[in-house]
Amino acid sequence: MKIQWLGHSAFLLHGRDRILIDPFLTGNPKAAVKPDDVDCDIICVTHGHFDHLGDAVAIARRTGAEVACIVEMSLYIEKCEVKATGFNLGGTIKLRDTKISMVPAFHSSSIGAPGLEFSAAMPTGMVIDSGKVVYHAGDTAVFGDMKLVGDLYEPDVALLPIGGFYTMDPRQAALATKLIRPKIVVPMHYGTWPPIEQDPKEFEMLVKKESKAKVKIMTPGEVMEV
Repeated sequence: MKIQWLGHSAFLLHGRDRILIDPFLTGNPKAAVKPDDVDCDIICVTHGHFDHLGDAVAIARRTGAEVACIVEMSLYIEKCEVKATGFNLGGTIKLRDTKISMVPAFHSSSIGAPGLEFSAAMPTGMVIDSGKVVYHAGDTAVFGDMKLVGDLYEPDVALLPIGGFYTMDPRQAALATKLIRPKIVVPMHYGTWPPIEQDPKEFEMLVKKESKAKVKIMTPGEVMEV
């Protein structure tokens, strides 16, 4: 599998299918590509905030990709005339040749529409099995049941926010790595704006004290093969 970081929390996985996760590209100062440059088969959205839902609808309309998200968000996505599969925490779906499992995240979730903002149900994490198993934690604080994610799904790669302020910081994310026990951990959701500036080297140092996981610090646009 190839994993490309597109900036912030957006990733493109090239496994059995092409899976785009949290495609916040328009308005993202760290975005490595433009929405029209991305081709994919499946789009996973962890929650409704603008920096995660992002360009999902526009990209899905152009590519015909199906959106995987929590069920309440899928109702909104479908009203935008985009195909969506809505499921819920603990559920696993199969789209094309990829299995996607929905796991908890501790955060909030809403969708902003012109003149309106409304709840988008619960935030989530996604465990994506498309040749390798990748856990995208979404936006979250550290919580003890991350150990269950490791026990149940044994992820090869964990994509974890480290920005602090809106999510866990490097110290919490290092503890999360210890709980999840991935082979590789990639920091994300940092450096996009001043409130979430962090040094990923600090995260790497803390992980080395907590876990045997290899830390891969990526730059936007970089591709990693696992």
